[in-house]
Amino acid sequence: MNWTEEEYMDHLESKGKLTARKKLKKRSKYGNKRTWIDGICFHSRKEGKYYNQLKLLQEAGEIKGFCLQPEFILVEGNPEERAITYKADFIVFNNDGSYEIVDVKGFESQQWKRTFKQFRLKYPGLDLEIVKEV
Repeated sequence: MNWTEEEYMDHLESKGKLTARKKLKKRSKYGNKRTWIDGICFHSRKEGKYYNQLKLLQEAGEIKGFCLQPEFILVEGNPEERAITYKADFIVFNNDGSYEIVDVKGFESQQWKRTFKQFRLKYPGLDLEIVKEV
């Protein structure tokens, strides 16, 4: 039987399992709200605001360009286990040929601190800028 998500939720509700609908509206762990801008889903409003700022800087000629979510391998994988990776929020390419790796944070969790430490150990020559206020 092929049900849409809505039909399945209605079925669960009719059986007295109301928790399924509540899970769909679950609040995020750190209170961030996903935001859609230009057809791109950002994990927080701050990240979306920073994206808008980068677009304005690029249009004004202040920066050469930027990319979303560059991925870095922290621990190499093998056939039995996949690699451990980190995705930054942005990489910004400056007009002088330099670049900045940027992560927009509202809160630095313990997991983030471990990831940041692994990043510094694996890529000592790269600077990771943490933006808290946009």
